[in-house]
Amino acid sequence: MTDSLIVDGAPLGGWRKSSYSGPEGGSCLEVLDDHPAGVPVRDSKNPHGPAVIIPRSAWSTFVTAVRSGGFPS
Repeated sequence: MTDSLIVDGAPLGGWRKSSYSGPEGGSCLEVLDDHPAGVPVRDSKNPHGPAVIIPRSAWSTFVTAVRSGGFPS
């Protein structure tokens, strides 16, 4: 599973917060665009922590489900 994990995502530049993250700054998800292995995802509160690399097709499916209301609060 080491090929789908970045142990320390801090050295990678270009992280952005999810557009679905709230303005209060608490629970924020950050993603990194244009990574060759897929879509790295990390917790913004822990920039030196791990990032999970999600395959592009799985990420696309997830984003489509979120946008269509597939995860009601």
